[in-house]
Amino acid sequence: MKKFIAEDSFWQLFPEAAIGVLVARGLKPAEEVSAEDAAEIARGLDRANVRAERFLTSGTISENEPVRVWREAYRRFKTKKGARCAIENLLKRVLKGKPVGSITPSVDIYNTVSLTYAFPTGGFDLNTIEGDYRLAVTEQGGEPFLPIGEDADDPALPGELIYLDDAGATSRCWNWRDSQRTALNDQTRDAVVVFECIEPDRLDDARAELEALADNLSRYLGAEITVSDLITADHREVVLED
Repeated sequence: MKKFIAEDSFWQLFPEAAIGVLVARGLKPAEEVSAEDAAEIARGLDRANVRAERFLTSGTISENEPVRVWREAYRRFKTKKGARCAIENLLKRVLKGKPVGSITPSVDIYNTVSLTYAFPTGGFDLNTIEGDYRLAVTEQGGEPFLPIGEDADDPALPGELIYLDDAGATSRCWNWRDSQRTALNDQTRDAVVVFECIEPDRLDDARAELEALADNLSRYLGAEITVSDLITADHREVVLED
């Protein structure tokens, strides 16, 4: 059995947070996605880049509400200098007129939904996760982490909030950068997608994001959605696979 578990050390920092967790099985490899569906995924991402402009009420990135709340959140745990929340990185591209572009169909889908709801969202290859998938604050640090696009290990710091499994960190600084080891790719068949909501008044938006992720992954990539859940302080874990 493989679970997702948000540990006590996380809830001590963010007692009102909610973590969306979705498992999509049987994803089509990229080469099996029809030209029509690939074009629709691309159009969806284009539309999401435009819709995301509604979250940008200021030309100063830090003054926009989805960015401001995450800048404040990042002050509650140890972070690497310069680390920024994933949604800030996406919205900064929109603000600068450099829309978020295509990577691979599964990533394009979760980026589309992330831009639509302004929640940091990431996807991971379920079959590369070793043991339970956890969200916790490190004690001594040192969990190995090879960032996407890098050649050198960049281990976690003591007191850093990370996603991790038995082999090391899968995301550093909560939702800043993801690991090459567990990243989605063109051949990923089974994925776990997670996103974070730290604003209690946006739980309806979080539920809507879960629904949108499930709809798009099943519609365009033929996925079977086996888990779709919101993790809260009163519901701290979910079984990802038996």
